[in-house]
Amino acid sequence: MREYRQLFIDGRWQQPVGQGMAEVIDPASEAVVGRVPLGNEADVERAVNAARRAFADWSHTPYSVRAGYIRALAEQLRARAEEMAAVITTELGMPVQWCRPVQVDGPIVGLEQYIELAGLMDEVREVGNSRVYREAVGVCAFINPWNYPLHQLLGKLAPALAAGCTVVVKPSQETPLHAFLLAEMIEAIGLPAGVFNLVSGPGAKVGEALARHPLVDMVSFTGSTAAGVRVAQAAAPSVKRVCLELGGKSPFLITADAPLEAAVRHGVQDVMINSGQTCTALTRMLLPASRYAEALEIAVDEARSLVMGDPQDPRSFLGPMCSAGQRRTVQEYIRVGQEEGARLLCGGATAAGFERGFYVPPTLFADVDNRMRIAQEEIFGPVLCLIPYADEAEAIALANDSPFGLSSAVWASSRDKALQLGRQLRAGQCFVNGGAFNYQAPFGGYKQSGNGREWGEEGLNEFIEVKAIQL
Repeated sequence: MREYRQLFIDGRWQQPVGQGMAEVIDPASEAVVGRVPLGNEADVERAVNAARRAFADWSHTPYSVRAGYIRALAEQLRARAEEMAAVITTELGMPVQWCRPVQVDGPIVGLEQYIELAGLMDEVREVGNSRVYREAVGVCAFINPWNYPLHQLLGKLAPALAAGCTVVVKPSQETPLHAFLLAEMIEAIGLPAGVFNLVSGPGAKVGEALARHPLVDMVSFTGSTAAGVRVAQAAAPSVKRVCLELGGKSPFLITADAPLEAAVRHGVQDVMINSGQTCTALTRMLLPASRYAEALEIAVDEARSLVMGDPQDPRSFLGPMCSAGQRRTVQEYIRVGQEEGARLLCGGATAAGFERGFYVPPTLFADVDNRMRIAQEEIFGPVLCLIPYADEAEAIALANDSPFGLSSAVWASSRDKALQLGRQLRAGQCFVNGGAFNYQAPFGGYKQSGNGREWGEEGLNEFIEVKAIQL
């Protein structure tokens, strides 16, 4: 049990103005494993004002000083990585075999790159009779998701600190404990008061108050497209910068000449990691009609081989859904898919043998028409649609026939062919022949998957204003 009764504002732990506590539920056992305070609009006001006071000094510190704090935070995270991973497994339900490398170790690598990238803030370009400078955008509000909580928090915090911004963080109510643990580390490294502030609470109060606050210069939001629209609307009257990382319904195009077994097994695993609660999950597998029956057999075999169980068991590939509400959403989509006429190959709405926990088994649908709701809407669960295509032209058309454009993948007989197809997909990233995630590369989406980019140099640019001085 982890219980926090105070918010971290202006460099110290402070009693919240908001009343009450929110319980954090272990989605595997359904037991209460933590409590955090429910902040309100008055707490947002205190946090934003603290960030505003701190901005002038922090934004003018030498980049080497800011880089030093980023390095110190990375060292804290490495020293307490096992503790952080255990917290995230407990509050999210991601199995231990994945949680440490995916939820903690990878984001630390992403954080560390900004030790060097902070130096870009001091570079000056000469353009004709002008000098072009980079300056910090100002006070930033971060509204964070529950599915990759530390990953998304560091993807915003690292470039913000490197640029010289000050921040107010609102974690998801489902998975807030990691953010409080991070605040302990922030306190330990002695980051100047007001640079980092943490206010937990419901999105309708805390999130919207941050988005509409006139002293917030930028809001970065990760979550559903519907919630992102509300954040953008709240932010619009003050004309602040808005960075949105939203939903996805990503296609995985497997060509007729691809190594079918390797590609299909990779695709099934990609969707089932974190129980399908991944915005970039390749949830639409596009398969050549000539090899469709063979691919279905491989997919079912792979799905049935994946162990679903206790997240604390190192043998578990999948754990539960993050919450009872998310399980209900996924179960409803499985029912919708059957009503639409898709063929259920394996899995389904109920998880046999699990009396406790928010479990949904790996679920595969065949004979899916791309116009079906299960092919067009983000399910955010362990559900994969297998869609046949006649030729590569149709495959490209199906891949792009989506309101989303966050991610995509292609597996072909050669890298050159896969690249040629990948360039035709309307998505912010494309994984070729099983390529791995890269923290140095920009991350973000097209269309209703959002705007702006995280990670790498492009991620730093989101937190920068560019000034031209004419001489």
